[in-house]
Amino acid sequence: MARPLPVVRTVKDLRAQVVDWRKAGHSIALVPTMGALHEGHLSLIDLARRHAARTVVSIFVNPSQFGENEDLDSYPRDERRDCALIAGRRGDLVFAPAIGEMYGEGFATTVDVPALSAPLCGASRPGHFVGVATVVAKLLNQARPDYAVFGEKDYQQLLVIRRLASDLDIQTEILGAPIVREDDGLALSSRNQYLNERERALAPQFHKTLRTVAEQIATGSRTGQAANWGARVLSQSGFRVDYVDVCDGATLERITGRPGSRAAARVFGAVYLRQTRLIDNVPVDRA
Repeated sequence: MARPLPVVRTVKDLRAQVVDWRKAGHSIALVPTMGALHEGHLSLIDLARRHAARTVVSIFVNPSQFGENEDLDSYPRDERRDCALIAGRRGDLVFAPAIGEMYGEGFATTVDVPALSAPLCGASRPGHFVGVATVVAKLLNQARPDYAVFGEKDYQQLLVIRRLASDLDIQTEILGAPIVREDDGLALSSRNQYLNERERALAPQFHKTLRTVAEQIATGSRTGQAANWGARVLSQSGFRVDYVDVCDGATLERITGRPGSRAAARVFGAVYLRQTRLIDNVPVDRA
């Protein structure tokens, strides 16, 4: 009979387990999540297990990264289901702290990575990446892993976290995992369950349009022209467009004109279907 998956809820208990693993010579990977797990999250656990002997999965719906009128209260939560999925992927420990454990009385410190946080999602979600950077910095300090794994669907988040780890001399290698998609191209997201039947049928058009924008740029179109075309197509299809933009994949600086030989261009997009926000990104593949 399989051993029940251990769940710890305090930093003290998390660190005690990490110390025991270190004494046994084990390497450790961390997979931070907000729960509501899907196959995309589980692929992060798979990648973590390929790199480390022990894998910690955190489940914490972080209030500081939700803006006013966002879906903090309605964000899906099902810890029992999440733990069963983690056990099925052979995770070793779940860290599921309460808000008071993560942000104790008088908590006053934040982490900001302004240049990478300002464009794209940062422009329309002020404060979001401060919340992300702060909680991830705490998790990396709490678990002290050798590796931490994040998905490339949240590509801007991945770059922010890599920068904070480098700038703060955190000795954790930040790994990016490829986007996991449905068969029709829709990137997996916990928020996809908000979509009704009509919206779910429309949603794959988002990725298809971003891919077409990337193809246009790869074959010589100017970035602004292609991005504007993509935004117009999505708007006409029934999406409320936050942005479609073409940026350097390392710096997130907007690329104007045509990408030079140096720039690793990516097409980034964020849209709404009713109140459900979808994000995605695709690389510009050039010959």
